[in-house]
Amino acid sequence: MEESHLISKQNCFEKIKNNLPRIVGILFVIGLSVYIYEIRDQAKQFAQYGYGGIFLFSFLANATIFLPAPSLLFVFAMSGVFHPLGVAIAASLGATLGEMTSYIAGFSGNAVIDNIQTYRKLSDWMIQHKKFVGLFILLLAFVPFPLMDLVGIAAGALKIPLSTFLPYCFVGKLLKMLAVAYAGSLSLNWFS
Repeated sequence: MEESHLISKQNCFEKIKNNLPRIVGILFVIGLSVYIYEIRDQAKQFAQYGYGGIFLFSFLANATIFLPAPSLLFVFAMSGVFHPLGVAIAASLGATLGEMTSYIAGFSGNAVIDNIQTYRKLSDWMIQHKKFVGLFILLLAFVPFPLMDLVGIAAGALKIPLSTFLPYCFVGKLLKMLAVAYAGSLSLNWFS
């Protein structure tokens, strides 16, 4: 009896040891998302840092999972102050790296959202259409919906290589940010 109790304790410690990085990863992503959501109204302060501030704000806005942050409005506004191409590139780089939180959350363990029907549909589609996963990531990175969080989580959970996820995510974000930045830049003429 005592031997089975010892084996049970060893199994428990082994499970904790194996799952600790996943738990820490998920807690980090949740904590970062809540923090970024709380400071979202301080976006104007990032403008004083130029393209670096645009990069940082875009990173923080996209690092949240399921909590809205006004990154597109920020890009629109900043393109009236800075060159729209520079704004789009800085914002796209920040947004792409910010999406890593979703990817890490999925890679760490997707049990948190397994019951979300949209996630399951996206994940199933990605499994069934592996040849088109990159284009799918690009498309949803371009579309201004929060579905990209679910795609990032699914990509991480499915262990889609970062060498696939990051470039396609960047191109989709760049196309979206170019459209928003140039719209913001051109809108200056509406008010003059």
